[in-house]
Amino acid sequence: MKFSALAKWRFLLALSLPVALGGAIAAPTYSQGMSGTPLTVRADTQEADARTGIVTARGNVQINYPARNIQATSNQAQYFSNERRLVLMGNVYVLQEGNSIRGEVVTYLIDEGIFVAQPLPDRQVESIYLIPENTQPERPSAPSPPPIQR
Repeated sequence: MKFSALAKWRFLLALSLPVALGGAIAAPTYSQGMSGTPLTVRADTQEADARTGIVTARGNVQINYPARNIQATSNQAQYFSNERRLVLMGNVYVLQEGNSIRGEVVTYLIDEGIFVAQPLPDRQVESIYLIPENTQPERPSAPSPPPIQR
């Protein structure tokens, strides 16, 4: 059976992806010792460099990370497996539990659970946070002191 150059490239990509990601995005295995959580990346194209541990996704990038309830879209994304850092670039939108961030570049530090957002020049980053309603009954406030008589 002969493989075309594209078929060979896809095969090599499929083989190198688990190595490059250090198991973070590898296909699930059903062993007792599995401790990783899946982060799904969908894009028009993806490439993985097993030497550097960097995976690059380009075009209509969609990210789903159910362990942290994160969904994101961007034009491009790079996952730095050695640093456990995800960088989304170009028209980035991140949604987590109803809270959202929009920016040109958003970096997610996986171990710290921190997002760092940067805008285009002369623009701003937009974040929307859901503020839960106060469900505790209101406490009566302390009486105000009487006005000072002079």
